[in-house]
Amino acid sequence: MLKVFIAVAATLATTSALAAANCAKHPKNEWMSEADAKAKIEAQGYKIQKFKIDGNCYEIYGTDKDGKKVEIYFDTKTLDVVKSETRR
Repeated sequence: MLKVFIAVAATLATTSALAAANCAKHPKNEWMSEADAKAKIEAQGYKIQKFKIDGNCYEIYGTDKDGKKVEIYFDTKTLDVVKSETRR
């Protein structure tokens, strides 16, 4: 039983690591402010339900202009999309 638990835990950890976005590392003083980032993201038609910092990325959970659920990682300096996932 313990071996099964360890195998499942290792698989989940590996899956989570593969899912992470790989944002470029910028000095914090070069990051776009959170307020400016939120405003620019919303201006693109996204509705933000959750905004957070994930490593070197800004990450949002919300909806796009068509109402589809999204999870998007943005570069903290340029606000380029690094990774995006749309859900139904």
